[in-house]
Amino acid sequence: MIITLKDGSTKEYAGAMSVYEIAQDISEGLARAACAGEVNGEVVDLRTVIDSDVNLSILTTNDKEGLRVYRHTAAHVMAEAVKRLFPEAKLTIGPAIDNGFYYDFDAPAFSREDLDKIEEEMKKIIKEGAALERFTLSREEAIKLMQEKQEPYKVELIEDLPEDAELSFYKQGDFVDLCAGPHLMSTKNIKAFKIISSSGAYWRGDSNKAILQRIYATAFGKKDELKEYLEYLEDIKKRDHNKIGREMELFTTVDVIGQGLPLLMPKGAKMIQIMQRWIEDLEDNEWGYVRTKTPLMAKSDLYKISGHWDHYKEGMFVMGDEENDKEVFALRPMTCPFQYYVYKASQKSYRDLPLRYGETSTLFRNEDSGEMHGLTRVRQFTISEGHLIVRPDQMVEEFKGCLALAKHCLQTLGLEDEVTYHLSKWDPDNKEKYIGEPEVWEETQQHIREILTELEIDFVEDVGEAAFYGPKVDINAKNVYGKEDTMITIQWDALLAEQFDMYYVDQNGDKVRPYIIHRTSMGCYERTLAWLTEKYMGKFPTWLCPEQVRVLPISEKYADYANEVMKQLKKNGILATVDQRSEKIGYKIRETRLARVPYMLVVGQQEEADKTVSVRSRYAGDEGVKPLGEFINQICEEIRTKEIRKEVAENEQ
Repeated sequence: MIITLKDGSTKEYAGAMSVYEIAQDISEGLARAACAGEVNGEVVDLRTVIDSDVNLSILTTNDKEGLRVYRHTAAHVMAEAVKRLFPEAKLTIGPAIDNGFYYDFDAPAFSREDLDKIEEEMKKIIKEGAALERFTLSREEAIKLMQEKQEPYKVELIEDLPEDAELSFYKQGDFVDLCAGPHLMSTKNIKAFKIISSSGAYWRGDSNKAILQRIYATAFGKKDELKEYLEYLEDIKKRDHNKIGREMELFTTVDVIGQGLPLLMPKGAKMIQIMQRWIEDLEDNEWGYVRTKTPLMAKSDLYKISGHWDHYKEGMFVMGDEENDKEVFALRPMTCPFQYYVYKASQKSYRDLPLRYGETSTLFRNEDSGEMHGLTRVRQFTISEGHLIVRPDQMVEEFKGCLALAKHCLQTLGLEDEVTYHLSKWDPDNKEKYIGEPEVWEETQQHIREILTELEIDFVEDVGEAAFYGPKVDINAKNVYGKEDTMITIQWDALLAEQFDMYYVDQNGDKVRPYIIHRTSMGCYERTLAWLTEKYMGKFPTWLCPEQVRVLPISEKYADYANEVMKQLKKNGILATVDQRSEKIGYKIRETRLARVPYMLVVGQQEEADKTVSVRSRYAGDEGVKPLGEFINQICEEIRTKEIRKEVAENEQ
């Protein structure tokens, strides 16, 4: 047989050979580093026997799939360590993931001390260097084995597999686990790993099933790579908006109020007020929007017309019971049905379109408790929502306008390089999830595809991510932990106008259905605040800061002048405070720096006499003494233009 290797070279063998044996024949070093093989594009176990002509790549930890195999073996080592230390723990699943691996156990919660013990036990198992042996069993034998080992979750997994599925197991020493593989040849090949954390997780992601204990860990082929990753994790922790936001007193959460219901504290509320006023003025003054203000709840009748009752009810907060109550209400998960009735309140002509309705909308969605996270996934939130009612011939240009507005907002916030664009399409294999005919879906998706291509916007296509009434562009970003969330959405809707009997009168006097664009310009304010916090590590551009200037009198003797300076700053719309404490000036400067305030103005005898201020900033360190009027003009221009100044290093400030 002839084996064609990744570099195009070939090897010829007289008889069948395992992937591992071929790796050995190539070089002993490659065999030692090998994690798996890739045969004709399929990742296989090193034990796989090849008996015909194939294309073969030997995978190591330098390859993505090789690293996954390496980490999956480490997950088995972790499971064995847990079973040694906590024999009553029940095994479930333990996959490799993008940044490491995890294993779920039915067991009491693990403390950090427990995790450290598990890590030490893993080191012992690796040192023992047991070979991993693969074997298969019949369905009956597999179930019997797992029953004897008192592993009910494994029994459930076996019973849920197709009747003709091959049931494979891997054994290392006395430890046996149900697993499809592939795996390393021996536990001794694991060189560098670390247990990161543990948390609760529902069995099979179902909140009605048992809560398990998930242990997260990672593994790398080299210790230097592990060290680099752990340093990266430390940096992530510093950037996490949950940590920074609470330290800066932007928001807090309280158990008795509820999960996913954060309290915005004065600084966080001020930041959202700044963004909201900016967006509303931008939309109304420059992009032709008109404001609406609609109720936070409505009868179920409204959502039945729109289709949300059938397609989205589980995600809504419903008040009442249709069987027992005359009227059932629900908190709104979106604003579109309300704005449709604003449109319908008077007859519209073709000359009235496009109509661009904007609303700062507070919405409510019954998110799963396992999805809650800081400000990025909450149950009550506020968005820069809008709906454009347009003639069909206006749809493409208005859709482009919505994309342009979204890009403008991202650029102003300094976030344009952080996002990816997605064409979210319907799933033709699950037509029951959607309304409308297939040809309408295909046509509207093609329109969006052409718009994105024309605008030279790179995008990916996601099947099944469309709203039930139309395809959309989702502009997504990742948080510091790599989880992707949608920040801005622009949806093409050619269907709901029919549901609500919306029309306009055209130039011939005929009634015509309009098209609708559902969009956000900046998205959810809470999620954007979280995103900005992680992007800037709390060092926000001056125009966004809840405290833009702090005035620091050198001593109490200059408090009156400090307050006079603050008064002048506030008269010019600058968010300023005075540090009145009787502390040394060096301490006040350090405290101001830690508070991430963009500017501090130090004032003393000379500054008071000359009506000047000594300026220190995050951007240039010591900026010298300036007349107060000059500084006010400078910062007002920076705020007006929403300039994003480059920071200097801490030791230069």
